[in-house]
Amino acid sequence: MSSRRLVVLASGAGSNLAALVEACRDPAYGAEVVAVGADRLGTGALEIAARSQIPTFVASVADHPDRATWDVALTGAVAAFTPDLVVSAGFLKLVGSGFLARFGDRYLNTHNALLPSFAGIHGPRDALAYGVRISGATLFFVDAGVDTGPIVAQVGVPVQPDDTVETLTERIKIAERQQLVDVVGRLVREGWTITGRKVTIP
Repeated sequence: MSSRRLVVLASGAGSNLAALVEACRDPAYGAEVVAVGADRLGTGALEIAARSQIPTFVASVADHPDRATWDVALTGAVAAFTPDLVVSAGFLKLVGSGFLARFGDRYLNTHNALLPSFAGIHGPRDALAYGVRISGATLFFVDAGVDTGPIVAQVGVPVQPDDTVETLTERIKIAERQQLVDVVGRLVREGWTITGRKVTIP
């Protein structure tokens, strides 16, 4: 079976992207990162892509008159690479209805808490404030809500008594990265179905 095509969207340093690129070096993994997109210039993710000779594109909201126009541009840029799976690896922009209509059943995102608890941008902070004993990371298919899409996988990370937001965040990142690599590999090799909120990997 030929390798499945991944387009990775990222806004930051690109540690999740780097892990995926490394995994794809093994032909048995079953995937190839065919493009990396960012919402601004100068990101670490774009540098990682350049070093790996992976095509890149930038879709900046500021370069468009409104979010709807930006969404059309982003959708077109991603579609140009005919991906089998689109992965948000720290892409800090909410996509619009046009993007979701095109890619919603194959647009993955990862969140640094155990959804549906502690959605939003402060997952570890909110989990610590609430006093939970286990936090973790969630991999899900994106829908029109904020961190509300069908859950593909979750991994637990125990909260230590002396944890700070920073220490908990770093441990979650390690578990999150491993889960992303493992599950993306399973998805591209085995396929998936989404029925309501249930995601099944054969």
